[in-house]
Amino acid sequence: MRKLGMITLLLFIGFIGNSQNKGNVIGTIDEYPDFQSKYVTMRNVDVWLPEGYSETHKYSVLYMHDGQMLYDPEKSWNKQAWDVDNVATELLKANKIKDFIVVGIWNGGQTRHIDYFPQKPFEDLSQTEKDTVNAQLKRSSRTNEIFKPVSDNYLKFIVKELKPFIDKKYSVHTKKENTFIMGSSMGGLISMYAICEYPNIFGGAACLSTHWVGTFTLDNNPVPNAFINYLSENLPNPRGHKIYFDCGDQTLDALYPAIQEKVDAVMTAKGYDDTNWMTKFFPGENHSENAWNKRLNIPLEFILGKNEK
Repeated sequence: MRKLGMITLLLFIGFIGNSQNKGNVIGTIDEYPDFQSKYVTMRNVDVWLPEGYSETHKYSVLYMHDGQMLYDPEKSWNKQAWDVDNVATELLKANKIKDFIVVGIWNGGQTRHIDYFPQKPFEDLSQTEKDTVNAQLKRSSRTNEIFKPVSDNYLKFIVKELKPFIDKKYSVHTKKENTFIMGSSMGGLISMYAICEYPNIFGGAACLSTHWVGTFTLDNNPVPNAFINYLSENLPNPRGHKIYFDCGDQTLDALYPAIQEKVDAVMTAKGYDDTNWMTKFFPGENHSENAWNKRLNIPLEFILGKNEK
């Protein structure tokens, strides 16, 4: 398909969009296909608006990764979805959370791992450690080339391009107290990285089944310690920030509990407590959208609770 020029494309995504009440989706989804960026590959962005969305009211904003997995299981690769619209609508009707919209950022497909892998911790590895990570990712078919994360640019896309667009087009609060980020697996990693790199932009991060291993093995893997060291040095001030972690213990989640315990120790050492940090363990739960859907209400209530100003 012929590529649109920059001006034409920006006009298209900036002013037209494609509003739909998709199937059984509660609320409205504004679609922005092939959102162009100078930092990352083009990708779709879906903006979910709750029922009764009004331009006369201000909303918080939740940025979510893997946007194609949020609503319609029939369109996802594994026929599963987070079912965000239903969970959010129930919480809103129960008056448990602040009014908010969701900005679902589709992943870049083949670029997902390099987009979501925290860049600075990787760059702090020795060359031998980088070679080890590269070999492990090649064995798991996550890369065919020398692995080099570009997550700093992915975050620049969100902060410097996407957020200004959302802030201008929608009736939203723009400060960090009402700006949140959430994801699972690698999306959990990049959410953690986002609040550390941009503590003045994001007031809360929810990281479900955070992929602390980076690769897909615990054997001879330098990544978990690199992430823990990074957190030790870069966690934002607990005052004014909320962070949520969780994991199960089945399938890929079986790799996480021991590392999460070390992360929790860092959180405590850095002054986080139950007012601004939560870690939940779900025995028997696996690594899937169905599992994240079942507990999605917990992080939403934690970071978007109405007791927060």
